[in-house]
Amino acid sequence: MNSQVSATEVPVSSEIARSLSGADFHDCYQFPINTNTPSALELYLMIIRKTPAWVNRLMSIRNRVVTLFGLKNLGLLNEFKEKPVSAYRVGDRIGIFSLQYLSENEIILGDSDKHLNVKISVFKQSKGEQHCVALTTVVHTHNVLGRVYMFFVAPAHKIIAPAVLTKGLLSA
Repeated sequence: MNSQVSATEVPVSSEIARSLSGADFHDCYQFPINTNTPSALELYLMIIRKTPAWVNRLMSIRNRVVTLFGLKNLGLLNEFKEKPVSAYRVGDRIGIFSLQYLSENEIILGDSDKHLNVKISVFKQSKGEQHCVALTTVVHTHNVLGRVYMFFVAPAHKIIAPAVLTKGLLSA
């Protein structure tokens, strides 16, 4: 993992922080950015466009395995139809997630299945003179299948999320 990415607490001023109550899993990683960085949505698009190939291979394996249990094949993080940033609206599908909240400084995307509800946030924030983007994931499981799924996914997520964030923002 790049030294610029660091694990952090979920920003209390973010909209996603409201989803923490009762969560079965959450994590947050931050990455320093310039003050003139584009909107949260533009940052997210930059990040997923550059999804590492090994992450897409893991998603392909995940999709094949979970369909055996009747769960959704989500596709890949970077599979989405490009359109102008100004054309995106709440409810639009962007890769494997649907846009649920949209502001200049934060977007929340998510997906629900019979086993869990997942939300991710890209949040631009300033801490004094430092500016960063925080990538937060919050998961609420609905049943045993969700808890078993997260047992396997949570450790991998702690590697995948920082890698996706790093590759997307360093190569932008």
